[in-house]
Amino acid sequence: MAKAKVYFTDFRTDLQTNLMQKLQRLCKVAGMTKEIDFQGKFTAIKMHFGELGNLAYLRPAYARAVAETVKEAGGIPFLTDCNTLYPGSRKHALEHLDCANINGFNPLTTGCQIIIGDGLRGTDEAEVPVKNGEYVKTAKIGRAIMDADVFISLAHFKGHEMTGFGGAIKNIGMGCGSRAGKMEQHSSGQPEVNQELCKGCRRCAKECGSDAITYENNKAYINPDHCKGCGRCIGACSFDAIQTVQWDAGNLLDRKMAEYAQAVCQDRPCFHINIVRDISPNCDCHGENDAPILPDIGMFASFDPVALDQACVDACQQAEPMPNSQLSDNLKKPDWQCHHDHFLDSNPNVHWKETLEHAEKIGMGSREYELVKIK
Repeated sequence: MAKAKVYFTDFRTDLQTNLMQKLQRLCKVAGMTKEIDFQGKFTAIKMHFGELGNLAYLRPAYARAVAETVKEAGGIPFLTDCNTLYPGSRKHALEHLDCANINGFNPLTTGCQIIIGDGLRGTDEAEVPVKNGEYVKTAKIGRAIMDADVFISLAHFKGHEMTGFGGAIKNIGMGCGSRAGKMEQHSSGQPEVNQELCKGCRRCAKECGSDAITYENNKAYINPDHCKGCGRCIGACSFDAIQTVQWDAGNLLDRKMAEYAQAVCQDRPCFHINIVRDISPNCDCHGENDAPILPDIGMFASFDPVALDQACVDACQQAEPMPNSQLSDNLKKPDWQCHHDHFLDSNPNVHWKETLEHAEKIGMGSREYELVKIK
């Protein structure tokens, strides 16, 4: 079987071409407008609008470049994302739209409308059977996303405190899940606190969006009845005091996420774009963004989301760590056990390979790819 093709262009420009034009050229050379019939088709462009206080998310101009390409081909594009499991600035559609607007996303800047995929309260979902699903038989996906004729993933490729990296599969699987769908993906990962390691710094409580963490004798306690298992407290703890009770919870999260992505993409035209820049160590769901762990690399596109993410991972692993970053700080520690893996050395509790291995196993795509570079 032929290797999947992944198309790549860097961030270099000249006086005649800007980055938005390069992105449009990337999409066209990769075959997006040739292989997909957009004429009169509702086209969901799934992206992340960024949490308030975070500045690493993709600029609206990238969304506009993709939306204009779709409209040029006769399609009817809209930007979409689903509500978050945790309270923040995107837990229901009204504040989600406010957040998007504050961060620069509106019909004027992007050239298309914005629809929150799972409705006002995060409960407007479609139950979608998962082909070859081992852990999820029926995924709960935002209804507006499933109502679209064509699906495009426009992802900010970055590090992630739970899944190692966030790319196309995470943008699709976790991002398109309704609030109940996100809960299902996280449900194996309720954490506990090692009281001996806890320093009482209260950083975990500040990150918890469920008010599940209290303090007794200056030690954190996580109430399992309130905890949603999102894992943000694990990433927040600097002392490794918080870990999941179930040893393979991270693996299960990665596999379920791949199966949710399968549900979104199966049986309809799809195309996937990863923008690999501002490679922050954590998710854009955070209300802040730490310094990038790696230099900006470029823009990648493919019909195969597995090959796409694998190509981005490979490019990141070949890059040199950025100074004064979480990754370089870890590598300088005298007792650091180096993994020779930038994502593991940035967030050592992750299991990122599980996502790609399981996505390939269930038939979502292939990790084998041919990289096609364009100017």
